[in-house]
Amino acid sequence: MTLSVDIRHRLGDFAVEARFDSAGRLTALFGPSGSGKSTLINLIAGLIRPDKGHIAVDGRVLVDTEARIFVPMHRRRIGMVFQDARLFPHMSVAGNLRYGRWFTPASERYAKMDAVVELLGIGHLLDRRPAKLSGGEKQRVAIGRALLA
Repeated sequence: MTLSVDIRHRLGDFAVEARFDSAGRLTALFGPSGSGKSTLINLIAGLIRPDKGHIAVDGRVLVDTEARIFVPMHRRRIGMVFQDARLFPHMSVAGNLRYGRWFTPASERYAKMDAVVELLGIGHLLDRRPAKLSGGEKQRVAIGRALLA
């Protein structure tokens, strides 16, 4: 996977400027608290629109402010796991897992639902709602949803 980022965004008195190209299977983003890591991830995922810039994944342009391109979050095929899991409370575990697949053509799906459920050991949770899960179970469901997106 390749990731190309050249963006600028201002949030009040805080400004994020990032420019990098990453061509590899693993990209790490690290820094001290308050340095903009979460903001940058939210910009890449489409949760926030940058004020200016360009973002591309595998050559597919997700954001180009000059060309007025902004691919919505659900069309980006980027799975995220948040610190607080952020599961849909009105859906079962199975519904939360299937959520990302609703926007992904079958030919582009990399992971199989059964394999992810087995890998994460969550088969016995499929009919439960998030309110009935422990913190660790919620995180495993969130990881599964990201893998299936």
